[in-house]
Amino acid sequence: MNLEELSSLTQHALSDLSAADSVDRLEEVRISYLGRNGKLPEIMAGLKHVSPEDRPAFGKAANEFKLQVTQALKDRKDHLLSSAIPADALDVTLPGNTGFRGGNHPIRQIMLRVIDVFDRIGFTVATGPDVETVFNNFDALNTPADHPSRDEQDTFYLSDGTLLRTQTSPIQIRYMLENPPPVRIIAPGRAYRRDTPDATHSANFHQVEGLYVAHKVSMADLKGDLTHFAREILGKKTKIRFRPHFFPFTEPSVEVDFTCHVCKGKGCRVCKNSGWIEIAGAGMVDPKVYEAVGYDPDSTTGYAFGMGLERIAMILLEIDDIRRLYENDARFLRQFA
Repeated sequence: MNLEELSSLTQHALSDLSAADSVDRLEEVRISYLGRNGKLPEIMAGLKHVSPEDRPAFGKAANEFKLQVTQALKDRKDHLLSSAIPADALDVTLPGNTGFRGGNHPIRQIMLRVIDVFDRIGFTVATGPDVETVFNNFDALNTPADHPSRDEQDTFYLSDGTLLRTQTSPIQIRYMLENPPPVRIIAPGRAYRRDTPDATHSANFHQVEGLYVAHKVSMADLKGDLTHFAREILGKKTKIRFRPHFFPFTEPSVEVDFTCHVCKGKGCRVCKNSGWIEIAGAGMVDPKVYEAVGYDPDSTTGYAFGMGLERIAMILLEIDDIRRLYENDARFLRQFA
C-alpha cells in the first residue's frame, strides 16, 4: 500500500463512520478498521515493505489515519447517543426520582435502644415463642385460676389449649427452668390481648421485661437500674418514683413513673399536669414463682419489671395515636427512618 491508497482508505473509513446509523453498526465499522484483524494492523504490518526513504512519511500517514478514524468514531458515537433520546422526552424541570433508604420501624428503634442500655449494665437478651402454655403464661407466674386475665375475653386461646402470650414474662419462666441463678436478662417481644383498638390500646403490642435473680437482690437494685435506664432514655435529670400496686408474680409490687420528658416535672398537658409519666410495672419476684421453676425461695431473691415499647415510642417520638405505628403509612414511617 502506498500513500495514495492510504489516503483513499482514510476517506473510505470516515465515510463509513459517517454513514453508520446505529451504535451496533458503528461498532462493526470500528472493528473493520481498528480491530485486531482490521485495516490498521494490516497497514502497520505492511510498513516493513515500504522503502526506507518513504517509510517516515508512510508511518506519519498511518498514524494520522488512526487518529482521524478514532476521533471520527468518538464524534459519531456521541451524536448517535445524544440523538437517540427525543428532545421532548426529558423535562429537566421535573423533580428527580429520589430513592429512599430503608430503616428500622420506630418500635424496632426503641427496642434496640432499650436493649443497648441494659446490655451495658450486664443484662443479656432472652427470647421465646409467641404461642405459650398456660403453665408458663399464668400458673408459674402465680396467677390465680379466677384471675380476670385468664378469661377468654382477655386472652387469645388456641384450639389445642395453648395461647398467644399475654406478656413476655413467660420468657422469664422458660429461662429460669433451664438456668440456675444468677439470672440477669431482658425479654423483648410481642404480646397479645383481646382489646379494642384506640389511640392508646392495641390487640398486639410489644413489651420488654427484665429479670435479675441472685441471692442478695433488693428493691434498691431495682430502683438503681431503672433510674439508670430512665436517665439514659429520657435525659440525665430524669427522676423515678415507685407507687404501691399489685401483680400476682411480684411482692411487693410497684408502678414506676418517670418525670415527664416534656415539662421536666413541672406539669403539662402530656403528663396531665402531674409531672410524672407512668412507664412500667415492677416488684420483687414472688417466692411462689421460684417454687414453680425449682429455685430455693429461702435463698433466692430478685426483681422483675415490664414496660410497653409502644408507650416509650409514643413519648420519645411524640406520636399521638398508637394505631399510626401499625397502619404502614410510608409517609409517617419515613419520618423516623
